[in-house]
Amino acid sequence: MLPRLGVHVLDLGSGTAVLSRRGERARVPVGREADLVTRGSGRYTVARMRGGMWVVARGRGDPSGKWTHVPLGDTGAQLLVDEGGSADERSLQLAAASYLCTHHVAGLLEKYGVNCVFDVGANAGQYAKRLRRLGYSGRIVSFEPTKDTFATLQQAAEADPEWWVYPFGLGREDATATIHADWSTMNSLLPPSDYGKDRYRRFARTRTEEIEIRRLDGVMDQALAGLTEPRPYLKMDTQGYDLEVFAGAGDRIGDFVGMQSEVAVLRLYEGSPQMNEAIAVYEDSGFEITGMYPVTREETTGRVVEFDCVMMRAAAAPG
Repeated sequence: MLPRLGVHVLDLGSGTAVLSRRGERARVPVGREADLVTRGSGRYTVARMRGGMWVVARGRGDPSGKWTHVPLGDTGAQLLVDEGGSADERSLQLAAASYLCTHHVAGLLEKYGVNCVFDVGANAGQYAKRLRRLGYSGRIVSFEPTKDTFATLQQAAEADPEWWVYPFGLGREDATATIHADWSTMNSLLPPSDYGKDRYRRFARTRTEEIEIRRLDGVMDQALAGLTEPRPYLKMDTQGYDLEVFAGAGDRIGDFVGMQSEVAVLRLYEGSPQMNEAIAVYEDSGFEITGMYPVTREETTGRVVEFDCVMMRAAAAPG
């Protein structure tokens, strides 16, 4: 009687059926264990990965044989790779490192009870968005000095009341400075090195912009206003200028429970510190490395150009 009443019936056997009032449903068997029920006549193929896990592909073709999966230790997570994809080893590892770095930071923010992240060199807000996707709900204070990019950042943050944005950069002294702009996400207060010019064509053309620079210790009280027990974390990605930002915190660097800095193995900018120099300064201030993640690697040699270095102050760990 149900079809006469306009109800579609899809019989799955063993006393099981799917009823729908709008549009017919189709059944795609998933081995002997389950059925995939789809709307309409779209083509789907299913490949079993292991017990309780399948890959569903929409469109023509059989995904079995294209996919490999690797268990990530005893975490229950699986790394799923499409062998028919175009990603090479370098691209795959850099993408994985970016995800793992943000995941590691999000876990540390929770573990250390961080309630304010200073996002220095925010660009269009990519870092803050990733933290939000991974569950961090505390305050984020982003700094981006270039006019056009700040407008994009401001728009990204406008619906998030705990994401504050400021249109200036941070450095060793309060000042005005000239920044090299229009280098995509790589705007810098420093000129490119010869190595940098060889690596990035974008460095061949540049536009400069006058920006405001402030010391970090001069903006901390405003940024932490309203937090009863501030536990800040400092993230820096300023294209060779991180040590200048760090110096601008003065004695208040001791307020931070953790930090993150992009450290260079191969120098992209004139006057920027080498990795060992930067890490030595951070360690002298009481921070210790918890993770190192490649940001860029040379295609020809495999050498790492820059790492994201994550560091925490062990004494600040709860308990």
